[in-house]
Amino acid sequence: MGYCFGIRSERRLCEEVDLNLAYRWFCRLGLEGRVPDHSTFSKTRHGRFRDSDAFRRLFEIVVQRAMTEGLVGGEGFAVDASLIAADANKQRSFASTDKVDWQELAVARRAVREYLDTLDDTAWGAASEVVPKFISRSDPAAQWTGAHKGHAFFAYADNYLIDLKAAIIVDVEATRVSRPAEVGAAKTMLDRTEACFGLKPRRLSADKAYGSAEILAWIVEEKNIAPHVPVWTRASALTGPSAAPTSSLMPDRTPTPVQEAKPCSSTAGRSPSRGRA
Repeated sequence: MGYCFGIRSERRLCEEVDLNLAYRWFCRLGLEGRVPDHSTFSKTRHGRFRDSDAFRRLFEIVVQRAMTEGLVGGEGFAVDASLIAADANKQRSFASTDKVDWQELAVARRAVREYLDTLDDTAWGAASEVVPKFISRSDPAAQWTGAHKGHAFFAYADNYLIDLKAAIIVDVEATRVSRPAEVGAAKTMLDRTEACFGLKPRRLSADKAYGSAEILAWIVEEKNIAPHVPVWTRASALTGPSAAPTSSLMPDRTPTPVQEAKPCSSTAGRSPSRGRA
């Protein structure tokens, strides 16, 4: 409800439910029903929901329903990433050259503890050797980026794997804003979608960020998928990327049927909760 009506504050959401009869009806609260305290939301999100993989399970149920209704073809996928601005202020950040006692900050801040726990994760701390210019005090996992060619800001990358029949998102993975991290997320999503739903596309569409020799070789040789991806080379910066050939790379094969999904929440990789993103 908060997502649909753009209510980002948990405190305000509780106030709205308390006053709005339609919200009370939706939440199955009577006129005298007690509205939960706003702190209940954050405690549940960062505790019970994370430990139980509830969000991942809900996502898989929705995808399975789309498959049942025939909205997922399973023949062609597209992969891309969107920037999600983090709720972090540059004025309250550290410069990369500052000396910071992260262990001391981690005692009182959950976001700092999560940041330290993911320093060796290929989707987060180990995604790039480039040291960020600024690091947020409140949300240090957020990446300082100027990818929009305007004012730089703290952000995350939200990576999507999309079935092209009806533009249904079949998987999603959050990473830091980094090309290696986004490419790694594409691999994770393709493997996970095949394991969870039995979906393996014949072709994969993506932009030039996924056009390196390494990822193209993995798509063709290991996954046996035809890449519809511009090949990125050093010369591309001057001449423009060229489309990767597909007819000579891939043998003809019949379309992969959509299979019955198997339980897979226990095998799905977890990403740290990004409540501020």
